[in-house]
Amino acid sequence: MKVLVLGSGVIGTSVAYYLAKSGHEVEVVDRQSGPALETSFGNAGEISPGYSSPWAGPGVPVKAIKWMLMQHSPLVVSALLDPKMWRWGMAMLANCNARAYALNKSRMVPIAEYSRDCLKALRAETGIEYDDRAQGTLQLFRTQKQLDGIGGDVEVLRQYGVPFEVLDREGFVKVEPALALTKDKFVGALRLPNDETGDCFKFTNRLAEMARALGVRFRFDTTVQGVEVSGGRVSAVRTTAGTLTADRVVVALGSFSPQWMKPLGLSLPIYPVKGYSITVPITDTAGAPESTIMDETHKVAVTRLGDRIRVGGTAELGGFDLTLRGGRRRTLEHVVTDLFPRGGDVSRAEFWCGLRPMTPDGTPIVGETPVRDLLLATGHGTLGWTMAAGTGRVIADIVSGRQPEIDVRPLNIARYR
Repeated sequence: MKVLVLGSGVIGTSVAYYLAKSGHEVEVVDRQSGPALETSFGNAGEISPGYSSPWAGPGVPVKAIKWMLMQHSPLVVSALLDPKMWRWGMAMLANCNARAYALNKSRMVPIAEYSRDCLKALRAETGIEYDDRAQGTLQLFRTQKQLDGIGGDVEVLRQYGVPFEVLDREGFVKVEPALALTKDKFVGALRLPNDETGDCFKFTNRLAEMARALGVRFRFDTTVQGVEVSGGRVSAVRTTAGTLTADRVVVALGSFSPQWMKPLGLSLPIYPVKGYSITVPITDTAGAPESTIMDETHKVAVTRLGDRIRVGGTAELGGFDLTLRGGRRRTLEHVVTDLFPRGGDVSRAEFWCGLRPMTPDGTPIVGETPVRDLLLATGHGTLGWTMAAGTGRVIADIVSGRQPEIDVRPLNIARYR
């Protein structure tokens, strides 16, 4: 079967690889000059199934107001006149209750855990390397109130059998020795020992090379101009390189997916939430993180990637604006130097931003659509790297007529109808 995949980020490339492994003829279309040059390029580096939680939850509206008043705010709203942002924001607020939070997290954890297992199997089978580490995630709490508020998350972790540890200061210093210098700033931590880290850009490019070896064709510098439907099924995709046809089409265009689905009658509630990162060269190995640390107060992740520290965070609601703002850089620099003052040289940091494709319930949109032979693999938000391998495997199973190993019905677009 011939399959056309739109998008060569970590999701689209993973889909292409697993489709090719299943014996399909695959062509990937992307407007960039190579794989993973947009949202997948400089993310925080976390592969965190245990940290897979929707942003919408009880108390978030009040927290959001407090966040926006902070000097180093994790939330910035700059698209005040954008009606799409307001519609998305209202839908997100509707999910800010205990029932919706539990439901949405229960949808997210299975695909994230499954994806981690698929990634392990892929690593064992191919030997793919991408500055990967498997030393867990440490969520640090600066206040007792934050630590006392993890009960709901812990219950879901127990429900799905996800290992975790609640640690005091001495406990988290054992797993992250460099925090000994700054441990008194924190009251405790939640550790998820099965989480991993890695460079998403390196992974995606190496997986693309493996996909090419399996016969996948990558058509770069090619922009999608429209998706055509005939007789209730997808019939072609118009691009700057001409009209392309296939038996199936998979849309993995991240934040840009809605604009191509709306003419087909498919309304995807995805909004681009801008995130920033800096990549800092390590100057003192003993003073750098071992794995990933999440600063709960600032919602910033600090991750070890080989001889670099990746610092990622901030949620900016500003539409498709990719302006690099100095204030966001200062926030990231503040967090990494506050936690690891000897770890790296922030004056030499590389500054980047990207658009996370966020749904209001936090759950990705994966699977078939009412348009026959058209599938979606989008809306992963901050968890595209975490959920990529599992998403690729699920899409390949669906296209191949196999029953996926996890229940993908909760991820379907039908939940929005």
